[in-house]
Amino acid sequence: MSLEEPTPDEGALDVGETEDGVDYEALEALLGDHVIGRESHINAEAFVVRPDEVQEALFKLRDEAGFDHLSCVTAQEYEDRYESIYHLKKYDDPTQEVGVVVPADKEHPVSQSADAVYRTADWHEREAYDLVGIEYEDHPDLRRILLPETWQGHPLGMDYNQEQPQVVTLREHANPLQEDYRDSESDTMFVNIGPHHPATHGVLHLKTTLDGEQVADVEPDIGYLHRCEEQLCQQGTYRHQIMPYPDRWDYISAGILNEWAYARAAEDLADIEVPEYAQVIRTMSAELCRIASHMLALGTFALDVYGDFTAIFMYATRDREIVQDILEDLTGQRLMFNYLRLGGVAWDLPEPREEFFEKTRDFLDGLPEKLEEYHDMVSSNEIFQMRCINTGVLPPEEAKSYGATGPVARGSGIDYDLRRDDPYGYYDKLDWDVVTEDGCDNYSRVLVRMQEVEESAKIIEQCVDLLEDWPEEDREIQANVPRTLKPDADTEIYRSVEGAKGELGIYIRADGTDKPARFKIRSPCFSNLQTLPVMSNGEYIPDMIASLGSLDIVLGEVDR
Repeated sequence: MSLEEPTPDEGALDVGETEDGVDYEALEALLGDHVIGRESHINAEAFVVRPDEVQEALFKLRDEAGFDHLSCVTAQEYEDRYESIYHLKKYDDPTQEVGVVVPADKEHPVSQSADAVYRTADWHEREAYDLVGIEYEDHPDLRRILLPETWQGHPLGMDYNQEQPQVVTLREHANPLQEDYRDSESDTMFVNIGPHHPATHGVLHLKTTLDGEQVADVEPDIGYLHRCEEQLCQQGTYRHQIMPYPDRWDYISAGILNEWAYARAAEDLADIEVPEYAQVIRTMSAELCRIASHMLALGTFALDVYGDFTAIFMYATRDREIVQDILEDLTGQRLMFNYLRLGGVAWDLPEPREEFFEKTRDFLDGLPEKLEEYHDMVSSNEIFQMRCINTGVLPPEEAKSYGATGPVARGSGIDYDLRRDDPYGYYDKLDWDVVTEDGCDNYSRVLVRMQEVEESAKIIEQCVDLLEDWPEEDREIQANVPRTLKPDADTEIYRSVEGAKGELGIYIRADGTDKPARFKIRSPCFSNLQTLPVMSNGEYIPDMIASLGSLDIVLGEVDR
């Protein structure tokens, strides 16, 4: 089945689409006999389909109703069944959502794979098999992805014994990293890259097959930094114990962006309205984190591409440190902020406020000159251009099928940004632009991040102006939230925010207690990393390293 999508008539509405949103009755009619039930989730309606008709249902929703973005796949186990949920959106309008719920037999949990429809389902379904135990028919490579192949049991299953010893047989006790070798009957050679290598941006193992100096095939091997984050969140209370964990997913710079993903899902689940003043502070602090993240991405990418540590990397680190100083003044921390609270933020701006505003403005005032300097040293550099232009090409239709988001998608010309398209916080009241580039290559992805720093600066400046003039008597930093939150049983929600690296989503299913029954994290890096073979196969080895760097992954978020 071709990945290219049909081009509808200009201005025509998809099946199931109205001027006001999604027409779920029309979608149900479109799916016809595939539907055996219907559920109401807070974010969208969901249709229950037979486990052997998944592909037919998803093809109809993609090709005839325009749901071209498989945002997330959630798997879970109930007392009487297993269940997979496919969370679908549209790249043109992510507020249009629909869920496809696929129940599977309790004794033999098997359902049809969605990989033929959305390539991003490959890794998502492997994770579901690995952690929950659902098998997917027609999956091209159904095996564990986060845990070793020798692992016994499925950790998120209801009957999993956490205290059982993991006994590995002698045969399976071999080194999981294959030795480098050359096939005597062909010109290909297998090479391990990572998992301990500066160019892999963390503990990532790339199983690489080379044909001469060209990459014939590359397979990312992840899971070395898996820390049971979803299970930890399922053991924590909504109100107090979950919020510290998101900082540790993308532990580099995006702590407040991660916190906001959980806050948005939990606040909508519990019907909590955040005061406007707190929304402005959240928006400002989130954009500071975005700048810090992009600065690090730029510095490390330049290091990957032409080894410039002294200038580019240290310049980027210098400017990132200024942002970290501002965030430290605001939150008390430099990385693990734990600043957001359900219903608002932990505390108001630091006193004296004038000094905080002055420090922030000084940084913003000096940023344009520094960005010009980066363009002189990086984007205008002949070596950099030779290494990045027309390498790591990711066509937009491939990016969509793999669920790419953030600068990776916008670097392929996909005009998709949840801050604008599915507004939250204070973004819809501010003046800023979504940055896209049509080059689809490593160079475009760098340009997107550099230009997004400018847009983030515009957002921060407007927030500072608002906060400076905000009447003192109206500075409400938190809503009145109950000490214990117990959402109604079987309430389900999927919400996402625009993280520094893309769409960061959270699925929560409540069971009537003060802890989630299921907590699922949709990592943008997890989906973006799947695109590496598309970008690298047929390219030279150094180009693959550049492509990996252009994805700006962090393994704490990939592995969770």
